[in-house]
Amino acid sequence: MQILTLPGLYSSGPGHWQTRWEAELPNVKRVEQQDWDHPVKDAWLATLSVAVNAVDDEVVLVAHSMGCALTAWWLAAGMPGVVDKSKIRAAFLVAPPNVGRANFPAPTFSPMPLVPFPVPVAVVASSDDPWCDLSLAQDWAKSWGAELHLIGAKGHINGESGLGSWKQGQDWLNALIAKTVQ
Repeated sequence: MQILTLPGLYSSGPGHWQTRWEAELPNVKRVEQQDWDHPVKDAWLATLSVAVNAVDDEVVLVAHSMGCALTAWWLAAGMPGVVDKSKIRAAFLVAPPNVGRANFPAPTFSPMPLVPFPVPVAVVASSDDPWCDLSLAQDWAKSWGAELHLIGAKGHINGESGLGSWKQGQDWLNALIAKTVQ
């Protein structure tokens, strides 16, 4: 099984749990966007589809922040451009951002899709995320048919959150993956 990480705006730096997972865990690879600083929905969707098509195995998407919005749009649009949609096993969405807020740096991602997703999904939300109120993340998880994990006060669940390799997140991801093989 291949895990594809989908970082958010500006990508994920060296202290970010996604970067650590890519370095420490087998079968974890980052989807590299062409422009991390100015996300455009259609370009990011196309890059994700190319990355998925390049994988010969089953795929689990592990998204953070803007990567969650990308995943939501991609799944809601029916995984455009993907040859074998059945290889997408699950999506793990951490700290989805409020794409509809004023001055959001990637307006092409607004509004957030609110449809049930065709694969098992888990959402991880923080009680003090500066990019999204917890109640909104809870509403999205419900709309998507996702399992919700509350992590407590961990900010935007990024490098500044002090999670290191984030063992709890790995456990939640492994539990999600286990549900897809039963």
